Amino acid sequence: MAADAALVRLRAAGIGRLLLTIIAVACLWLAGAHAWGPSLALAQAAGAGAPPVTVSRPLRKDIVEWDEFTGQFQAVDSVAIRARVSGYLDSVNFRDGQMVKAGDLLFVIDPRPFEATLASVKAELQQAEAKLDLSTRQLGRAAELRRSDNVAVSVFDERQQQVRVDAAGVEVAKAAIRTAELNLSFTRILAPLAGRISRREVSVGNLIAGGEGGAATLLTTIVSLDPIYFTFDMSEADFLAYVRAAQKGTLRSQRDGGIEVEARLFDERDWTLKGTLDFVDNQVNAGSGTIRARAVFRNPNNVLTPGQFGRLRLPGSDRYTATLIPDQAVVSDQANKIVLTVSDDGTVVPKPVRLGPMENGLRIVRSGLADTDRVIINGLVRARPGAKVTPQEGSIEPPKIEPPKQPAG
Repeated sequence: MAADAALVRLRAAGIGRLLLTIIAVACLWLAGAHAWGPSLALAQAAGAGAPPVTVSRPLRKDIVEWDEFTGQFQAVDSVAIRARVSGYLDSVNFRDGQMVKAGDLLFVIDPRPFEATLASVKAELQQAEAKLDLSTRQLGRAAELRRSDNVAVSVFDERQQQVRVDAAGVEVAKAAIRTAELNLSFTRILAPLAGRISRREVSVGNLIAGGEGGAATLLTTIVSLDPIYFTFDMSEADFLAYVRAAQKGTLRSQRDGGIEVEARLFDERDWTLKGTLDFVDNQVNAGSGTIRARAVFRNPNNVLTPGQFGRLRLPGSDRYTATLIPDQAVVSDQANKIVLTVSDDGTVVPKPVRLGPMENGLRIVRSGLADTDRVIINGLVRARPGAKVTPQEGSIEPPKIEPPKQPAG
């Protein structure tokens, strides 16, 4: 019994010490919570309610707004080479696809039949001149006899009439000679302009049909290359906007000509081609609602080829100082475009804006932003209107455009 009582006393003492230890730890925890609680709560509030975002003031830059169009290059001059006289093709004097100069010999049609015709009409001219000489002499004799009244008036009139008929015969023969010489010259077909020639459509030895119009045989075509046209269609809305700007004096009229434009091919990123707008059509196409316009470009290296497609940009404004922001900084609600800004106390303030076109990878803001506004350019998903954020300064720069990759091999 004594042993059992001792065991009970030992167990009670152990439980008491355990209880004292637990009470001491609890007191220490409560004291620490009381001392550190406010700073920990602030840290948690800062982490949850003021997330970091990157802000920057809008970029201000002198620019010219450009409107872009897709179009096609066309030759200033294009000629279909056709035979003007019939005959057998004697020779072809060019290589398919080569550059030719005005006056270069291209084809020769067998000239011998035309040489024979020319010789024949020359002989007819000699006959006509001989007849005129005879009738002139007879008129002279009749005039002498008429002065002595030894020839009738009717005979004298007949001699005069015969001289006029024979003189006309001489002129007919001369005209026939000119026609024969012209037809003979047509057997040598020359390049009417400088440019690139297409392939030959007829081989040597074939019979060529000559004449006027589409019945004549097509031999080849030539297109000029320098300068070269670029034709494109603009919408009626774009055309009307240009007309209104010209009326207000903020933009030069397109119909005045000489407006500088730029173009590029589809494998280029830079606007390497410099030209001028030289033509706007006189009516809007009722079917498509567009109007045709044309620019002209120099092509000294013959890089541009008629039929190629390209992109053209036309100045849509005079040079002015624009407000630019990244396009990803713009958010949309049901009716407006909005930019989120940060006030001095870190509050997110939404601002409705009116946007313009893209310029060098950045979006033009026509109205709604001040130069001093701090625009959120990164971290939009962490920003809510009216909430607090932690702004971090950044900068707005045009995106870097990597050059196009060259194909392997």
